[in-house]
Amino acid sequence: MSVFPDSAAARPIRQAIGRCRRHFLNAGLFSAFLNVLYLAPSVYMLQVYDRVVPTRGVPTLIGLTLIFIVAILSVGLLDLVRNRLLLRAGARLDQLLAGPIMEALLEMSATRVGQVNAATLREFDLLRQTITGVGVLALFDAPWAPIYIFVCFLIHPAIGALCIGGAVVLSLLSWLSERSSSRAMKEAIRREQYAYSSLELSLGAAGVIGALGMREAMVRRHLRERLDATGMVNRAGLKATRYNSAIKAARLLLQSLALGLGALLAIEQQISGGAIFASSLLIARALQPIELINGAWKNLLQAGAAYAHIVELFSLRGESPAVTALPSPRGAIAVENLGVAAPSRDRLLVGGVGFALEPGELLGVIGPSGAGKSTLAKALVGILEPAQGTVRLDGSDLRNWPPQQLGQAIGYVPQEPVLFRGTIKENIARFETENAAEGTLDEKVVQAAQLCGAHDFIVRLPQGYDTELGWAGGGLSMGQAQRIALARALYGDPVVVVLDEPNASLDAEGEMRLGAALDSLRRKGVTLVVIAHRAGILQTADKLLVLRGGRVEMFGERSEVVARLNAPKMPTGDGDNAPPPPADTTRPIAAPPAPASADESTEAGQTRTVEPEGIGHG
Repeated sequence: MSVFPDSAAARPIRQAIGRCRRHFLNAGLFSAFLNVLYLAPSVYMLQVYDRVVPTRGVPTLIGLTLIFIVAILSVGLLDLVRNRLLLRAGARLDQLLAGPIMEALLEMSATRVGQVNAATLREFDLLRQTITGVGVLALFDAPWAPIYIFVCFLIHPAIGALCIGGAVVLSLLSWLSERSSSRAMKEAIRREQYAYSSLELSLGAAGVIGALGMREAMVRRHLRERLDATGMVNRAGLKATRYNSAIKAARLLLQSLALGLGALLAIEQQISGGAIFASSLLIARALQPIELINGAWKNLLQAGAAYAHIVELFSLRGESPAVTALPSPRGAIAVENLGVAAPSRDRLLVGGVGFALEPGELLGVIGPSGAGKSTLAKALVGILEPAQGTVRLDGSDLRNWPPQQLGQAIGYVPQEPVLFRGTIKENIARFETENAAEGTLDEKVVQAAQLCGAHDFIVRLPQGYDTELGWAGGGLSMGQAQRIALARALYGDPVVVVLDEPNASLDAEGEMRLGAALDSLRRKGVTLVVIAHRAGILQTADKLLVLRGGRVEMFGERSEVVARLNAPKMPTGDGDNAPPPPADTTRPIAAPPAPASADESTEAGQTRTVEPEGIGHG
């Protein structure tokens, strides 16, 4: 299919269409038979008026009618088969491309926030329906237009000339329609996609919108966006409608002119009476593909835009070469001069970070808000790719590990627990329920829940582990959701566990059980990285890392870092006559106070001001 550009990003689409080539070739073959049979009405008309009527031959009429009925039934059957072939091609395309598109969306959404969304899958559906729908049928029929024009010339050169003139007029009108509305239609499609994406984001935050009384304001905003998009669609549609109406009128006029011209030629005895009606039918059939293509032009433009967006998605993702499976990891982590860029790629959220952890060690990460802690956590588990430096697991770059093998070796709890629609069991098991033996799966799920203290409250639920959660894990409190997220992180015996403020929503009992779980994991040799706002959970940490402004301010053994954090400050001027009082070591570890000027570093592309003191969220 040379209609699609040959590029690395476009190759998955080209390959998928290539694997459907047999369906399209067969559909084209049936189109050839169909277009031959479409001559049946014209031939029947010629024979009836030229042979049956003059001779009053009823048996001839019966025979011709039976042949005509068989031909028309064959047309219906062949058209059914052709449509079924295209439907199967559409289903095949969905099987081949829907999975890679979803995978690319999930992979890129973490690093390209705002650039990709679920609308891309809706655009793929539009592309699939277009290349297996009316538009492609018109393209299949278009090559047969010269055949009908040739038959018109066989009837009479004047009829053929009229047919050619009509084809030129309709083609010119179609070209003018495309020229006048193409740019406006593309802009309308872009604005429609923006409006859908904006509404999709608001639907995801519907609870917050309602709680803050923003519903009416957001509705007004989305209505403005929709009005802007529909206004552009209407303006583009008005331009195209003028030409569409002209095309329909021109085709009807040409059919009528064919009757008039045929009648004139019949009066002059240059053609027979039956040729009058046959020529009108042939001209209508020859010009029909042009009208169909023009009517499907908007869909073709939308399909082109959808194709471009899918190619852009694949180009953002880049090539995914096969990665060799490595030996089961032990859990040694080495971070070398790590730098993670902001989504805009114009600055580093984290830069120059380096440390090493042996299996079984616990690293605590502290620092003020916006210091880069959550960004560091995402880089450690492979969500964010380094802009510089590397993160190594057992000496191998994370990018060199097969994604599935790496995912099974890592446990991760984000700052806000993210659960999915499904049962608690499915959420803890990372939705691997289809590929695991039921007994072994249940045992591993319960073991993970018991380890983090989630088992007790789960079994008290009406359906226990089979309790169905709503969208985004709806139906649980924040503390319960965090325990489920912890159980999911511990599922499958990972060798590295990264926890981003795991005790933020836990009560005293939950925090105590979390501490016990961390101790149990350390005894098993699991490498732990814990980002904490409340430092009680870090009392048993082996090492501490203090981040500020995306840079390492302190790193070392816990006792050394605590001593440096709690050391009295030297006087800074004449007005400072006495050192500050000794730090209260019973209080949570505090990061050094921020400078007077606000540090505007961020971690998610949004500007935040560093808190003046205390350990803030990352």
